Parts: sequence; structure tokens; C-alpha cells
Amino acid sequence: MLASMHIVIISGLSGSGKSIALNMLEDTAYFCVDNLPSQLLQQLVDHLGQQGYTKVAVAIDIRGGESIEMLPQQLAALRANELDLQFLFLDAKTETLLKRYSETRRRHPLASDQNTLSEAIGEERLRLSGLVELGHHIDTSDLKPNALREWIRRFASNEGEQGLTLLFESFGFKHGVPLDAELVFDVRCLPNPHYDLNLRPLTGCDRPVVAFLEAEPEVVRMRDDIARFIGNWLPSYVRDHRNYLTVGIGCTGGQHRSVYIAEWLGREFFNQARVLVRHRELPPSPTEHR
Repeated sequence: MLASMHIVIISGLSGSGKSIALNMLEDTAYFCVDNLPSQLLQQLVDHLGQQGYTKVAVAIDIRGGESIEMLPQQLAALRANELDLQFLFLDAKTETLLKRYSETRRRHPLASDQNTLSEAIGEERLRLSGLVELGHHIDTSDLKPNALREWIRRFASNEGEQGLTLLFESFGFKHGVPLDAELVFDVRCLPNPHYDLNLRPLTGCDRPVVAFLEAEPEVVRMRDDIARFIGNWLPSYVRDHRNYLTVGIGCTGGQHRSVYIAEWLGREFFNQARVLVRHRELPPSPTEHR
């Protein structure tokens, strides 16, 4: 029965959105368990497999104390059994986490009378640093709850598929570089549709903006160079047994140039990998290419 089970393991920093992610998975028919000590993971999977569950999501984080240090070994053991497993690590900038805790007035798991909230977040970040590279790393700093829910929904829709997932993420440098990007390309040097009053309210998904950018030789050259670089190195990431590769494309505001190039790259690579396209600065209606 385990061979037919799809498992999503969620970890990450406190306040990064793990509860939102787990609730979203529960709404899509996953059996969800929160705050599980990592040493019980194999027992849970075995038991649920015997009960016939096929979609399981488990949150394991710093609340489990020292058991979090055993999570890499637990994941390795599950993967050695060739289970269909996805690991999701949610992250956020410290200033974002401070703001969220201020708004909710919840207590951080590592908070005490001897440290500040900022110090507790720093300690947690250090203790979880070894988990970041174990799966897909998502920076939720600039994601509204609805955008995160949509992203989790599409992330989970890859269940049962093997191989590398290639995510192209557009963003605006004025809002900060995404923490989850392994590769970042700066396209701010390209002609900017923002200065055309007719194009300013549009995005890189709109045909007039696409026509404007594709008429510029620099844009086409930059676009093709990025595609060539990714195409040359993609096999190396696959050989490195990467499950996910996030490519950040940044312009000034994340509305025109980066959106256009991310969309174009998504279409260019959809036959070479599972491809997702996300636009961090736009409303949550991201495009998915399969």
C-alpha cells in the first residue's frame, strides 16, 4: 500500500505559513498531522498505509524539540523505500516574521525570558539551516495567504510525477530578492514598458507588452541567453538529484519585463521538465506549464 501513497512533509520557520499550507492540503483531501516528532514519521506512514490512506501531509518543525535533528535521516529512509515523497521548507525574512508575530501576538516556540523574539527567530533559523536543501524552498515573505494557498495547491498537484520541477519566479528588486531562488537573473537593464503610459497598467502577460518587448533586440538576446544558460546546466542539476530548481527573474517592480521573460521561459522548457511559473508581485493567478 505504501507504493501508492503520496506524502508531503512540511517544515520551516515558525510564522512562515506552515499552518496555511497544511490547511490547504487538508482541503484537497490529504490526511494531515501537525507537530509530529520526526522519529515517529516512519511509524505513522506504515500505519496509515495499512489503513489505506493514499494522500498524507505531515508538519514537522522546531516545536518537536531535538527530534527535528533526526528529520534528514527519516526523509532519507523514506526515500530509500522509493516512496512518492515531497519535502517543502517554508521560509521568510526576519523582519517579516517579526511583523507577523507582532500582528498575531503569538509566542514563538523558542521564546523565553532570556532572549528577544529576534534572537529566538535567529536561533530557529540556525537550527533548521540543514533542512533548507532537502526539498523545495519557498520564501513566503511577500506572499499573501491566498497566493500561498494557490501555490501549495499547485505544488501538491505534482503528486506522482518524477523528476525535476523547474520554477520560474518573476519578482521586483525593489521588494527584495526571493530567498528561495537558486539562480537569479537581473533584467533591469532592458527597455522598460513602464515609461509608456499605455503599457504602464498592463503586465508582461498582456499582448501589447509582449509585442513591445519582443520588438527590442536586447530583450530577445537576454531572453535567449538565459534560456541557453539554463539549458546547458539543467542536466547537471538533474544528475545532482535535485527535485526542484527555482530561477528568479527580477526587474524593478516585477510587473513587465521579469513577468514576460518568466512566462517565455516556462513555455520554452515545458517539454524538458515539470515547469511552474509564479509572479511574486502580481495577484495570485499564476500560470502553470506541464
